[in-house]
Amino acid sequence: MFRWASNIIKTIDERLTCLSPFPIDLYQVHQPYGFSSEINEMEAMAKLVQAKKIKQVGVSNFSASKMRNAWETLQKSGINLLSNQVQYSLLSRKIETNGVLDTAKELGITIIAYSPLAQGLVTGKFHDNPELLKNIGYRKHSSMFKPNGLEKSRPVTEMVKKLAMKYGATPSQVALNWLIHFHGDTVVAIPGATKARHAEENTGTMKFRLSSEDMRLLDEVSVGFKK
Repeated sequence: MFRWASNIIKTIDERLTCLSPFPIDLYQVHQPYGFSSEINEMEAMAKLVQAKKIKQVGVSNFSASKMRNAWETLQKSGINLLSNQVQYSLLSRKIETNGVLDTAKELGITIIAYSPLAQGLVTGKFHDNPELLKNIGYRKHSSMFKPNGLEKSRPVTEMVKKLAMKYGATPSQVALNWLIHFHGDTVVAIPGATKARHAEENTGTMKFRLSSEDMRLLDEVSVGFKK
């Protein structure tokens, strides 16, 4: 996780060999923790683009200021910062108030939302069947899965389930649909899939679109998760 900017260049050939014959379309600096500044790291990434070893540059969990620094550094070489991969869901909306989303919209950077279903919590399955909480592993330590956390998120999950019935969809599809449409083209999601049926369910998200009114309802009921 902790890295030198120079290692970005030193390790790329090995990565390309491991991935061969597939190219690296998007190369992301994963996590903003390093022994080098984001400016030095982006200068290294720019060299990889210029050498045609990668096609696009992204980052992960960068703050608004670090994201802007990365974008400005790449722009000096005529390169765009394509993405910032951050946690974002109906139950985790901090990027809407800490400047990350606004900066992404301003600079044309795509937000890649990880944990878009809040580790399954937004579907309401843990609210409906508390017995499932016994088998959630490390998640049991999160305040979201404690009794108070479950009660806080219950209104959101109830609205998600209500809209799922309206659209003939699943709760996860509704939650993902809101995520990828509420901010226009700025946000894409990377939901997890441990089974083939999960992947099939995720793709079903693209078969419908929530109305503006229904997206507004989800926005209002989850406003408390912007903090």
